[in-house]
Amino acid sequence: MFKESYQVVGVMSGTSLDGIDLANLHFSEKDGKWSYEILESVTISYPNHWLNKLKVAVHFSENELIQLNEEYTDFLGNSIKNFLNDYKIESIDAVCSHGHTILHQPQNGFTLQIGNLPQLAKIIGKKVVCDFRVQDVELGGQGAPLVPIGDRLLFSEYDFCLNLGGFSNISFEENEERIAFDISPVNTVLNFYANQLGFDYDDKGEIARSGKVNPDLLTELNNLDFYQKKYPKSLGMEFVNATILPLIENYSISIEDKLHTFVEHIAMQIALALPKKEGKILITGGGAYHLFLLERMQNYLSKMNLIVPNTKTLEFKEALIFGLLGVLKLRNEINVLCSVTGAKNDHSSGKIFN
Repeated sequence: MFKESYQVVGVMSGTSLDGIDLANLHFSEKDGKWSYEILESVTISYPNHWLNKLKVAVHFSENELIQLNEEYTDFLGNSIKNFLNDYKIESIDAVCSHGHTILHQPQNGFTLQIGNLPQLAKIIGKKVVCDFRVQDVELGGQGAPLVPIGDRLLFSEYDFCLNLGGFSNISFEENEERIAFDISPVNTVLNFYANQLGFDYDDKGEIARSGKVNPDLLTELNNLDFYQKKYPKSLGMEFVNATILPLIENYSISIEDKLHTFVEHIAMQIALALPKKEGKILITGGGAYHLFLLERMQNYLSKMNLIVPNTKTLEFKEALIFGLLGVLKLRNEINVLCSVTGAKNDHSSGKIFN
């Protein structure tokens, strides 16, 4: 007989490199209905040397990746241990950690999230559930997105759940199946250009707002092959580095115009991705603070109610859902949906280290 409640710590590091999200979480299950509470939560910013490493790690050799994985697992483990100590969090069922994606090539049967080595549990001194993507890729899936099971179980009152992180991804119910897929890059590109101007990010989208659309660049972006593909489909930094940035760099225009054009591109692709253009859409991730992007989305989705939740849900939704994925794994229940990833079957993914 399974427990009705669980206390776990959810851990997420996204491709936009905002930092490591840590959240102390309480889950309750009654008659198949899940509820949650986000307790103490914090985002740990990456020190500069880690930021620089993670930005270029996609180009590392196999031996360099092995060393990086060990070093990052130590760094992540100690960060989690400090979080537990700082907030005097003692009696938890597990730490549920996503790790940090370095390589994502499901078409080649490969995905790598560093920070998921067995030593993580030894450093923290707690049970760990982690490495949620590898099994799905082995089953022929995209290994992403994994959040939609949480959208179904925790946020069913919304017609759509949209995450605006390093990439945008959407999830919704269609014909009694959960559908989800990556739409386009978001903060991976927007932050890249904000960095060139000396900023960590474009606050509220004001820099992008000050530019103007370049119609030719916008057309080229919208015509990229990825956007013509049917789901399931997912994106990694490889797409940004090999396709998006070289395309934008072909244009001798201001950074403000590049940002403005890319925001327009994001908004257009989100609108195109939705099977219906009305209802309620929950928006989370760092991009939810980009007011100019939200305005452009509303322009293309005039009948859609765009809902940005409270700050904790907005900032820690992915940590929350990876916490839930960990709980479902502990219960040996399905936590990855084949309707979303394209795998051979629904499954209970992740590794448990004691």
